[in-house]
Order: sequence, then structure tokens, then C-alpha cells
Amino acid sequence: MATRLDEIDVQLLNELQQDADRSNLELARLVGLSPAATLNRVRRLKKSGVIRHVIAKLDPAEAGFPLQVYVSARLGRHDPRADLAFQKAVLAMPQVIAADWVAGEIDVMMLIVARDVAELQHVLTQLSFKGAQRLTTLLRLQEIKGTSPLPLTPET
Repeated sequence: MATRLDEIDVQLLNELQQDADRSNLELARLVGLSPAATLNRVRRLKKSGVIRHVIAKLDPAEAGFPLQVYVSARLGRHDPRADLAFQKAVLAMPQVIAADWVAGEIDVMMLIVARDVAELQHVLTQLSFKGAQRLTTLLRLQEIKGTSPLPLTPET
């Protein structure tokens, strides 16, 4: 069940989605609460799971990863043990920066970064060894729209 969000929660979350590096004092000023009340609300939103992580979003190319590819995988077997083995392999690969189980003609969609073609080839080979029967690789050319803030509205 989703956490109920009031107008101030939504304001706080929208501000944090725009810039998670804001100080508590600045957040308090922006939403019109005391710093203590603001801190308590942010802590509650973290504890409830609405805020999962506060992270810095890096530019992969600037950080030394010029190759960014989307890789879809179809697994050779579909049973809990095979799924878990593949999932563990993906979680252990730092080059796989995002991965989701999906429904449809493929089983897994991943975003992979690499320093060069050799590193990408190594990652793809490892995925094959861990159960990926069919891998389709799509080279990411240019970002059109990055991960955007959720379009939050207060509960009525």
C-alpha cells in the first residue's frame, strides 16, 4: 500500500528530486516548516521507503565509461534456481548499472557501461555463462530524457 502524502510531503519530495544536496535548513525555508519539523518529515519519508536512496547522478562518459548499452536477455531456463543464479550474477557485475525483470519476449532489460569494447565483451560473455541464451545489445547514442522526478500530487 502506498504511503499517504500530504501537500508538505509532496513539496519536500519535489524539492529533493530537483536537488537532493539541499541542506535541511534550505528545505525548511522552501516548504515553510521549522528545521526540526522538516528533518522529522524527511526521516519519516526515508523510514517509510518513499525515499529509497539519496545519490549523486554521474555522467558515465565523463567518469570514464564512453560505452553505454541497453542489453535485453532471454534466459535459457525458467525456474527459481536459474533466475536466482542469473540475478546474483547481474548484482555482482558493477558494469550493470540497472537491471529489471520484464514481461514479454525478453526476461531481463539491463543498462551496462564499459570503458571499451573488450570490457563490454567480457560482461556479455559472463551473462551468457550465467544463463542468458539470447542477448540483444543496443548502443546508447545520446540521452533524450534522463530519469525524471515523479509527478507527485498530495492525497486528498
